[in-house]
Amino acid sequence: MAKAKVKKVKHKPKSGASKRFKITGTGKIKRKHAFKRHILTKKETEQKKRLTKDGLVSKADTNNVKLMLCL
Repeated sequence: MAKAKVKKVKHKPKSGASKRFKITGTGKIKRKHAFKRHILTKKETEQKKRLTKDGLVSKADTNNVKLMLCL
């Protein structure tokens, strides 16, 4: 009997996750900070500067993000 060929499923990354996260050269996952979209008049200048910079995804969330990005 000949074996039937089974096609492997290609995994698609979640499109929302691929827009929100980027992979660094060392394999870490970059993300943007929240709370920088509106109601900025109440927030201190230093806080707004701090929120502008990219952050890294925490170790606790890294596996979930990698699954969403199909890594």
